[in-house]
Amino acid sequence: MDFITILLLIAGLVILTFGADFLVKGASSLAGSLGISPLVIGLTVVAFGTSAPEMSVSVSSAFKGSAEIAVGNVVGSNICNVLLILGLSAIAASLVVQKQLVKFDIPIMIYASLIVLLMSIDGQISRIDGVLLFAGIVAYTVFLIREARREGVAVVEGADDIEPPQPLWKNAILIIVGLAMLVLGSQWLVDGAVAIAKYFGLSELVIGLTIVAVGTSLPELATSVMASLKGERDIAVGNILGSNIFNIGAVLGLSGMVAPQGLPVAHTSLLVDIPVMILVALACLPVFLANYTVTRLDGVAFLVCYVVYVVYVVLAAQQSALLATIIPFLLLIVALCITWWMLEAVKYLRRQVSA
Repeated sequence: MDFITILLLIAGLVILTFGADFLVKGASSLAGSLGISPLVIGLTVVAFGTSAPEMSVSVSSAFKGSAEIAVGNVVGSNICNVLLILGLSAIAASLVVQKQLVKFDIPIMIYASLIVLLMSIDGQISRIDGVLLFAGIVAYTVFLIREARREGVAVVEGADDIEPPQPLWKNAILIIVGLAMLVLGSQWLVDGAVAIAKYFGLSELVIGLTIVAVGTSLPELATSVMASLKGERDIAVGNILGSNIFNIGAVLGLSGMVAPQGLPVAHTSLLVDIPVMILVALACLPVFLANYTVTRLDGVAFLVCYVVYVVYVVLAAQQSALLATIIPFLLLIVALCITWWMLEAVKYLRRQVSA
């Protein structure tokens, strides 16, 4: 490990921060210019843009024959997006959730995750599966655009007191520059982190399961936390959910289409990682339903669960004897978090009954 590696790590982090700032400014202003809600912008432009690293890593890996990386990257990133990124965003500032997310986008994310499990039962995601997944993301995007146009008419009719937004070309430049900085910054940060991990003797498998998955999610992390701090909380939540849906439909779909022999799904992914991805998606429902807010305490619970997951992945990959000792404690922590979320769901149901 040398000075250049550390410099690469720091430079990547700085570029990520400024890129996220530009992207959030451009996206929120674009929403005002087009008369579209920040939520829709977060679910589409921001979400699809911040998923560029996942697209690059997964599609290139599938095309080159390293297809297992493609599946692991998508599944690992989706888990990271909710537990780590949504958790940190909520810790930065409690997030108000719009009803559209609970009624439409979260169910779509859950169904998409379940479809991945069903497609993976035979041990691979075939080209036909890839085409179906990609067709799904196209249909989802078309629906969002139609809803945005319908919503835009309503916004324009009541927009007399709104300050005039900046020109469209300025918003476009901010978004493009922001996305470019996010991709470059995440690449430098991942390269630096991998070099440091190898220096400390971590295996390629552990690096792939942790650093690569987190690294390709760094644009979502930087953008969502920045949006949360700036008060653009619709963009913060929409970015996370939209990225997860895009990862499954577009990234996994395209990867399946270009992989010569389809995408093989590892047995451990089928038994552990994909079910965890589904459970994480399901956990969003009770959390979001509780007053339509993701509180700081919810964020802490998400973050704790992500630490538990990473500890399990690292120890399992190394076949450590310590895993058998600590797994009861890991399960206890997860059980406490699930109990907390279920209590929130019960509170919601009681309010519905009393209403």
